[in-house]
Amino acid sequence: MDRPLLNRRLAEFGTTIFAEMSALAVRTGSINLGQGFPDADGPEEVREAAVRALRDGRGNQYPPGPGIPELRTAVAAHQERFYGHRGLSYDPGTEVLVTAGATEAIAAALLALLEPGDEVIALEPYYDSYAACIAMAGGRRVPVTLRPDPEAGAYRLDLDELRDAVTDHTRLILLNTPHNPTGTVLSPEELTEIARLAVERDLLVITDEVYEHLVFEGAHLPLASFPGMRERTVTIGSAGKTFSFTGWKVGWATAPPELISAVRSAKQFLTYVSAGPFQYAVAEALALPDDYFTGLRDDLRAKRDILAHGLSEAGFRVYRPSGTYFITTDIRPLGHDDGFAFCRALPERAGVVAIPNAVFYDHKEVGAPFVRFAFCKSPEVLQEAADRLKRL
Repeated sequence: MDRPLLNRRLAEFGTTIFAEMSALAVRTGSINLGQGFPDADGPEEVREAAVRALRDGRGNQYPPGPGIPELRTAVAAHQERFYGHRGLSYDPGTEVLVTAGATEAIAAALLALLEPGDEVIALEPYYDSYAACIAMAGGRRVPVTLRPDPEAGAYRLDLDELRDAVTDHTRLILLNTPHNPTGTVLSPEELTEIARLAVERDLLVITDEVYEHLVFEGAHLPLASFPGMRERTVTIGSAGKTFSFTGWKVGWATAPPELISAVRSAKQFLTYVSAGPFQYAVAEALALPDDYFTGLRDDLRAKRDILAHGLSEAGFRVYRPSGTYFITTDIRPLGHDDGFAFCRALPERAGVVAIPNAVFYDHKEVGAPFVRFAFCKSPEVLQEAADRLKRL
């Protein structure tokens, strides 16, 4: 067979660096701070809820296409509980859709809302599935780059650059806040300007807010709660990051009925349905008391500080994140400027695995000297990783 076996638009993405680095971690016995999965499972009561659902035969066959009513109701109640003071609420019957994790929600939303040739603005660096999903939908990605500010130790969005990126072909903005991989939490002023731009240019917005409860400085403000945004925004959430069950792949989208209907039309031809018993457990998880969510945040803030301190001592320039569970570092103070080469050598040199940020960029040269570490691990593991990195 002479024809290629992989669509040419997807071929450019190839095997993900995450799989390569995870395999390298296993082969070398390194501490894997590359892929963002916790090293401990979430709450025992939530695991028991999944076991009960399995034993009771709930969800072992196809659940309803939009998701079980209990979870859709819990998602709507969660939005009301945390963001109702900003006027944000959703009808669980018509405005909530359960998906196979946030990744499917992103894919389904882009497939549903884009026509071939539509432009999608995404904040660069961005989660690698964004580029692949835009390609599958026939869209054209237009990156707007978050720039590192070494003096502030943070990344900044240039709102003028964002505004200049919008053309007559722009269909939507794909937004991620709190932002992976930089840890940036967009400010109220930045979100206000993004909302103003979307309304002015009649743009749709997909917001990936899976790290909504992992904000260490400032607060998470859903873009849909800003004036004029609810009717044009698809908001995506996930149980994986909030409850440390990344393997369950339970996510959701909230949006007005016409947008949810469109996303569901695409979603039904992806997984159709998924994670039946786990949906019941996540419905219970979303009702956990406030101290669970504040405890999760405080625990991860402490872990961030352990790893950030260790990385600084090892010679990295650290961009301390305001949210998520990732830290971006600059390797140039260590005498390196190629993140791929650095990460591929790091397991042998120090017994630690990280991810080169260039994989999250269209402009590879801009991301070349930056490397991402995950800190969703135990304090003991993070301290051991910090000690190992002192070998550099």
